[in-house]
Amino acid sequence: MLSPSYPQRAPRGTAGALRAWQQEALDQFFAVDKRNFLVAATPGAGKTTFALTVARELRQRGDIDRIVVVCPTEHLKTQWADAASRASIRLDPAFSNGSPYLARHYHGAVVTYAQVAVKSSVHRKLVADARTLVILDEVHHGGDALSWGDAIRDAYQPATRRLLLSGTPFRSDDAPIPFVDYAPDEQGVRTSITDYDYGYGRALEDGVVRPVLFHVYSGHMKWRTKMGDEFEAHLGQDNTKDITSQAWRTALDPEGDWMPAVLKSADQRLTEIRNHVPDAGGLVIATDQTNARAYAEILRILTGQRPTIVLSDESESSKRIEQFSQNSSRWMVAVRMVSEGVDVPRLA
Repeated sequence: MLSPSYPQRAPRGTAGALRAWQQEALDQFFAVDKRNFLVAATPGAGKTTFALTVARELRQRGDIDRIVVVCPTEHLKTQWADAASRASIRLDPAFSNGSPYLARHYHGAVVTYAQVAVKSSVHRKLVADARTLVILDEVHHGGDALSWGDAIRDAYQPATRRLLLSGTPFRSDDAPIPFVDYAPDEQGVRTSITDYDYGYGRALEDGVVRPVLFHVYSGHMKWRTKMGDEFEAHLGQDNTKDITSQAWRTALDPEGDWMPAVLKSADQRLTEIRNHVPDAGGLVIATDQTNARAYAEILRILTGQRPTIVLSDESESSKRIEQFSQNSSRWMVAVRMVSEGVDVPRLA
């Protein structure tokens, strides 16, 4: 939610004037001179700008010849490439396993974790052919599957330097992430060790991010199972996991009463915000494509304006995100495509 005052944003994706934390992290990176360097910085703090500054500095010093960025989604490939170009770094977002050749005018490539998992040998060769800095964006995704971790380890073992980025510290659980150091916390759980940490509290004090407030919506849900049994529950009250799950399915059903009421309340709040920030937008994250389209229809009826729908398996999704970023429409409804790292400033 927006605060009454709105701090100035740093230039998007450029490596110009650095924020205090970015300069501190940059100094720390070169002071410790480690092959692996993990930065945990709160979402929206400017990890992209920091990473591209590191990359540019390493190139200017003659320490590396190539840069490879690994990110979670296809849309982020384009976003990283665009940001890099503004820092005079040319990264190929179209590099593929099927055509694993880097044109001479590129300084490197942007790929996804999924690409690497499919054929790690291609990416290992890309890194081994030149002195390479690998930037692992939202590196905790390397633990999404054991095969992903194995692929990352194989592909990027030859890298000259590895810069690991994450929005939050993370635990090892059952899939420790390659190139990350771990140590037990107070409960004995192995937790990642960061080389530089910039948390939400300090970012808030610095005016880098805005306060985030969560409105609580309660509700009394009733539903009937396939067997004909009737149940009811209040959202937010202590229930069994099964009852809670069924209550939420009932609540999130677009044909019920709860979601239309919540969307109406959210749109009213967005109207209030747009009195101060005329191009402010709202985001609805749906569980699946069917619900996404249904929520979009509810919003169309409420607002008289058709929301932008962004679905992960549609080729136009990245283009729609970019268009929404630059226009002043009210709502975007998405499934998975708009998540960590996606930069839509007017959703801030």
